[in-house]
Amino acid sequence: MKTIVLVTAVLSSSFAHAQEIRDGQKLLRAMHERYKNSWYQTVTFKQKSTTYKPDGSSSAEAWYEAASIPGKLRIDIGPPAAGKGYLFIDGDLIVIKDNKVTDTRHSVNMLLVLGFDVYRQDPELTAKIVKEEGYDLSKIHEDTWEGKPAYVVGAVKGDLKSKQFWVEKNSLLFLREIEPARKDAEKTEDIRFIHYRPLAGAWIAAGVEVYSEGRKVFSEGYSEIQANVKLDPDTFDAQKFATTHWEK
Repeated sequence: MKTIVLVTAVLSSSFAHAQEIRDGQKLLRAMHERYKNSWYQTVTFKQKSTTYKPDGSSSAEAWYEAASIPGKLRIDIGPPAAGKGYLFIDGDLIVIKDNKVTDTRHSVNMLLVLGFDVYRQDPELTAKIVKEEGYDLSKIHEDTWEGKPAYVVGAVKGDLKSKQFWVEKNSLLFLREIEPARKDAEKTEDIRFIHYRPLAGAWIAAGVEVYSEGRKVFSEGYSEIQANVKLDPDTFDAQKFATTHWEK
């Protein structure tokens, strides 16, 4: 009898959860609630960035990334001495060359928002950002990704062109984002988080793959991943890019 009661309770809970998430805003709130007390505050890693060319050749370089969640990401491209990289700071992109700021513009990094920030910041703020970036939170359906059930927000079933993001149903981890290519809106980019592994009471995808019109054009592979690292605030100060290097 106890077994029957337990099974019934589990099924009822799962049914209630499925009924509860009926739009993208509720999904973002559920993602936040699942990990708000366990997701790491900072993360650093070394990254192998590979670009795949149409002729079948490829080239790779080392990047170094540091994030303070929510809202801040630093990318050093190549060795620190090169003085080249990017800062994503609360929705703005700062481009650094020769340790000098060469461009500053509004540019939301949706992988940072949906893969990291969502778990630590107010879900209402996340929903506001996502809507402002053109995702229709009223559209949600269930699909399957790599054999596992997933929520899809921003498109109806069968639509793989509209701006949308995919979230694994059981773990509530971000899986995939589809959007028009920034350089050519006629083309579609499909960006995927892969190789999830546990990290400091939460999770991290140790790789990213980017597809354009079905062809893999870029990938990221992470190593030396560290969570809850103490980062000097100057790490994210563009004017101090030359003198603050977390990877040392």
